Amino acid sequence: MSSTVTTTDQVAEAPVSKTTRGQVIIASLVGTTIEFYDFYIYATAAVAVFPALFFANTQDPTTALLTSFATFGVAFVARPVGSIIFGHFGDKIGRKATLVGALLTMGLATFFIGLLPTYQQIGIWAPAMLTILRFCQGLGLGGEWSGAALLASEYSEPGKRARAAMWPQLGAPIGFILANGFMLILTALMGFDSTRDKGNLDSAFLVWGWRIPFLCSIVMVAVGLYVRFKLEETPVFQKVIKEDKKVKTPLVAAVRTAWWPIIQGTFIMVACYVLFYLMTAWILSYGIAKPEKGGLGISYSTFLIIQLISIVFFAVAIPLSGYYADKYGRRKQQLWTTIAIAIFGLSFVYFLNPERLGTGAGANTVLITVFLSVGMLLMGFSFGSMSAYLPELYPTNVRYTASGLAYNIASILGASLTPFVAVALNSAYGTGAVGLYLAIAAILSIIFILLTHETKDIDMDAVGEEKEEAKA
Repeated sequence: MSSTVTTTDQVAEAPVSKTTRGQVIIASLVGTTIEFYDFYIYATAAVAVFPALFFANTQDPTTALLTSFATFGVAFVARPVGSIIFGHFGDKIGRKATLVGALLTMGLATFFIGLLPTYQQIGIWAPAMLTILRFCQGLGLGGEWSGAALLASEYSEPGKRARAAMWPQLGAPIGFILANGFMLILTALMGFDSTRDKGNLDSAFLVWGWRIPFLCSIVMVAVGLYVRFKLEETPVFQKVIKEDKKVKTPLVAAVRTAWWPIIQGTFIMVACYVLFYLMTAWILSYGIAKPEKGGLGISYSTFLIIQLISIVFFAVAIPLSGYYADKYGRRKQQLWTTIAIAIFGLSFVYFLNPERLGTGAGANTVLITVFLSVGMLLMGFSFGSMSAYLPELYPTNVRYTASGLAYNIASILGASLTPFVAVALNSAYGTGAVGLYLAIAAILSIIFILLTHETKDIDMDAVGEEKEEAKA
């Protein structure tokens, strides 16, 4: 293999890059690992920390949890805004500089969350500032994913685009392992037990321990910036510059020339988002909630271990997803995976029934581990090839904006409200209703997968060019 890489479907006039494939892999993987680490740290704290420290103005634990989840959802509203802002610059000035900006936005917001005073210290200003910083996290992640996916896919070898594009996706389970592993170590060292100490504001973990993972993110940001500054622009985008095909207003051009693929990409992603946030944010709240509050009463540290085991299946499935998407096509691989997700949703009523699982010290942790592992395995198969499937739907000069819009609008529909809706559904109708919610989302995604053409053999330089004769 050559030490340098060029565009996926190389043409004679495409510029040759001095960036090595190893640099591309590290830059796309490290960046998304940092971004998802930041995001998951917040998700974990939203369940075990923030209800007590930032939403203590309510005496009802369920209301405090729902309020915390609502703030958690603010980032998903911000993500499409981030995709527009960063997509504009990504399609105007290039992938490299824009990815640096996205990383800084996300990383600094996470660092400052670790410095925030609590509700007990400054009252309503605490949740207000938390919400603002959460919004900034969403802006950063909204610009990060599409840029990292393009970085990997636009540097890929012919016939191996999905396998190359899966590297930024692999940052998701790695970031999750780092975030949850960090929290697990801290709670163990500081003796924090959610079933006993969740409301104890004198606990060292709630006083200062929870801040450490947020503050430490700045170290990883510095590493990510170092790696990304060493990259060159992707050959595919260099070709756009050389041929003067950049658009003046990428958002306008994307909506005008690719409105239907944006809708398709949005709904293709919905089931993936619903599944993931049920398997991470909601299931954690359900697992550690007291039995009298409708939960399983499993200790926080025990449940983190269960999640860490299941996330291994997520990580294993991602490269397999890329391999099968290259071999059989994106559409077929995503279709069968999403059908399996719909069936999995119908299994909630069996796996998560408290009468079958048991609660507290008597809870069947093996059964809940199997349930989570199956869910995360399906998540890996869905998420892994998505970074190839979505960008392939759009032309090069609006690809950053269009793929980011689809990915992040889906986050509003499939993720921002999912933990909130799941808590409400479980409280009113039980876990079977939560699973039905997932099954309905999967059916919606199946419909749009069937409405989408296969993109496996498409030329990344030529995608949609027939639709973009005039510049915006």
